[in-house]
Amino acid sequence: MPSPLSVWNTAPTSAPAQRADRYVPGSAAHPAKMLPQIAAHAIATYTHPGELVLDPMCGIGTTLVEAIRLGRHALGTEYEPRWADLARANVTRALQATEGGSGHVACGDARQLTDLIDECHHGKIALVVTSPPYGNSVHGQVRSTRETGERGVVKKDYRYSHDPSNLAHVSTDRLLEAFTEILAQCRRVLRPGGTVVVTTRPWREGGELIDLPSAVLASGQAAGLTPAERCVALLVGIRDSRLITRPSFFQMKNVRDARRQGIPLAVVQHEDVLVFTRPGQHPAPRTMPDAPRCTATAACRAGNSFTVRSRTCARRARCGGR
Repeated sequence: MPSPLSVWNTAPTSAPAQRADRYVPGSAAHPAKMLPQIAAHAIATYTHPGELVLDPMCGIGTTLVEAIRLGRHALGTEYEPRWADLARANVTRALQATEGGSGHVACGDARQLTDLIDECHHGKIALVVTSPPYGNSVHGQVRSTRETGERGVVKKDYRYSHDPSNLAHVSTDRLLEAFTEILAQCRRVLRPGGTVVVTTRPWREGGELIDLPSAVLASGQAAGLTPAERCVALLVGIRDSRLITRPSFFQMKNVRDARRQGIPLAVVQHEDVLVFTRPGQHPAPRTMPDAPRCTATAACRAGNSFTVRSRTCARRARCGGR
């Protein structure tokens, strides 16, 4: 296992290059995707092959894809059906490109995590990797209107959804309250000594700086987790000992607009990575476990859960004991 580093060199290539040919079409529409190398670095650092990795807010399944490609088993839950469907498709694609491993995606509210994942996995999860939403309007994509003969740009795919129940649409206080509940649920399914990795960053709202990383640190402690590390995951490349930024169109626009108003905003260069552990010790010898068996749960039979299993286990796409 690699030695832990406080600065993670996670952007040697751009985000699109990291996802090229590894994710199904339509995945780019998610407005706040985790950088694949961040998930991969966390998985390689804090787990061994054959162990179980969870993302309770998995989006299009980045954590799950990277876990499977590194020979781990992956579980994910996602509130939005649109993204859950894409996560399932990406899990299927990852399994087709690898040997062994398994992936399971359930659609539902992560505050009910223990009901969404099979009981056989409770207390068996080695690592949680996730990220809370950063407000209701995030990165998105831009398209030039020259294609239609007009001047200017159009922004698209910059909202998680229009569902007011989505945590992306609630106040910061409610978001932190809900995220504390989610982390408490994660603690319940983690094995003793298991690790939780949360990536986050500050943002400005009405000109005021929201220190989300420090707030998430407090949430983790309130959920019964023990803070272990605070790291930096780079969103910029390194070339000849210099940082190479890759800001989006709207990141640059937001920085310029803020500076005109006297707000000292800068292009985001990194994510804060908060690392927690569940109190307790896991037995030292860790061997490659068998692939987790898929057992039909009420959620599976209701059709709101989906399992893809290793080709060495079964070539079945839908859960339900068939």
